[in-house]
Amino acid sequence: MFNMVFLKIVLNFLVSFIVVVAVMPKAIRYLKKLKFGQVEREEGLQSHKAKGGTPTMGGTVFILCAIIVVYILNMTSLKNPYIHLLTFAFLGFGLVGFIDDYLIVVRKTNDGLKPLYKYALQSVVAIAFYILAKVFIPQFDTAISIPLLHIEVDIGWFYPILVYFMFTAGSNAVNLTDGLDGLATGLSMIAISVFVIFAIMNKDYEIAIYAMAVVGTLLGFMCFNYHPARIFMGDTGSLALGGFLAALAVLTRQELLFILIGGVFLVETLSVIIQVVSFKTRGKRVFKMAPIHHHFEMLGWTEQQVVISFWFLGFICGIIGIVLGVM
Repeated sequence: MFNMVFLKIVLNFLVSFIVVVAVMPKAIRYLKKLKFGQVEREEGLQSHKAKGGTPTMGGTVFILCAIIVVYILNMTSLKNPYIHLLTFAFLGFGLVGFIDDYLIVVRKTNDGLKPLYKYALQSVVAIAFYILAKVFIPQFDTAISIPLLHIEVDIGWFYPILVYFMFTAGSNAVNLTDGLDGLATGLSMIAISVFVIFAIMNKDYEIAIYAMAVVGTLLGFMCFNYHPARIFMGDTGSLALGGFLAALAVLTRQELLFILIGGVFLVETLSVIIQVVSFKTRGKRVFKMAPIHHHFEMLGWTEQQVVISFWFLGFICGIIGIVLGVM
């Protein structure tokens, strides 16, 4: 049984990788033709100004490729609600990001969706996911697993609130992290891989297969997204990945470890919050620039040094998450 599952995992991973590598060059040319390029902020780093005009919305490609591959290669598993719930989160948050990206590239400014509208759409997808999970997963309850203690605690009405913030905060956290070539892509691959292990431990093989298909598309995307990037994922990709990670955490019942596994995303988000609060209350900045990856750039680190260092931190967070999850 497991040998067959392993073969499916490998097959979905490889096919997804190959499809993205084959499709992405054409997508880059098409996006260039449409002039769907990155719009750099005026207040941004001078070294990033050269990135202006680089095709964005690359997330559209890896989202669609992953979904198509999963649904074609796993037709016998399509009755499993996990597959459709993961697709709903992946596609739903990706659509919110797509609208934001489209407005930005069309207007040629950084004025996409108004923050309130953007958050409202994210909220709709998050709430809808919870409702769908309650309807289509009989065993879906309001208990959370406590690492190390091997117990489950029913948190009742607080659970839907937790899930809501996992989705909204998670998607925005990945979005904030997506500021350097390959940074969010690599961190997402690491975090998703951790949830693959948890899914296999739970014998939720469909989740593991789907997640590895996404890792395959991200590895293919990385070939074009690492420095110097030929394409960016845009909000389309970053919001989708944040939503997908939150869905994985909920479906594998690792809600608490989600914070640790996404530790770098959390630090990036906290750096922005600290910076804003400090400036508004004291008139002083804590970091040279936020999110914190830009702080290290301003200290003289190269973009690649920051990215690889943050990947390493993400890997450490993942390893600790696995250890806590299996002990």
